[in-house]
Formats: sequence, C-alpha cells, structure tokens
Amino acid sequence: MENGTKENPWKLKTPPLTSEYEMYRDIKDGKEVIVCVVGKTTLLYDYRSLEDLHAMLKNPGDWMELGSADEQKTAKEGTVEAWGRSESNPNGGWYGVKKGLRGRFGMYIPPLMEELGLAEVTHDAKGNRMRAV
Repeated sequence: MENGTKENPWKLKTPPLTSEYEMYRDIKDGKEVIVCVVGKTTLLYDYRSLEDLHAMLKNPGDWMELGSADEQKTAKEGTVEAWGRSESNPNGGWYGVKKGLRGRFGMYIPPLMEELGLAEVTHDAKGNRMRAV
C-alpha cells in the first residue's frame, strides 16, 4: 500500500521527537494539500510547499532554523516558519491553508521532508534546523 494516503498516512514525530502526528496527501477545493493530524487538530498545507521549500533550501545550501510559531504569533526572521508565510515565497504568502491554523509550518513540514529524503533535520530539544539533501 502506498504511503501518504489517508488509509496509510506518514507517521511522524516533531523535530524534538516529543510528539507524534500523521500526514497524508489529499485534495481540498481542487487543490492538492498535505493533511496534518495532530491529536484532534487537523491542519492543511499546500502540497507544493515541499518542492518550493526544497528549492529554497538548496539556494543557501546551509542549515536554516525551523522557528515554529502559531499563526497568531510573529515568526522569527530567517526561519523556515517565516519563509512559509512570507509574501516573497513562491506561494506569495501562507502555505498553511486553514485560516486560524496556518502556522506551525516549521514544526510539521520538515519531518515530512526528512521522511521523503528531501532534507536533513536536527532533533534537539530546542532550536532545530534543516537543510536540503
């Protein structure tokens, strides 16, 4: 059975390896999305974020801090989280799709990219980083 489907989701852990969650591909309003299920909360991210983030990380070629933050909080500049909501990214803004739950891009997308062999992610208690493979 193919990984990354609703029936066979990717089973992942947050970068500090403290919490488990699941992700899978789906279509929402005609757009390919990544569904992220964390406990009883469901977040949605634009699927193209994987390719866009991988391309961006290849440009600097070095480690980039993840900097996870809720949508309502300001993301630390120069982090994956800040890039995931920046008007200068290829999406022109948020990769999070579900209003009110668009944040935490820097927490949940990097482990999926690591699972897919697109990135390396550190797994420290705080201050985790990633780089393209």
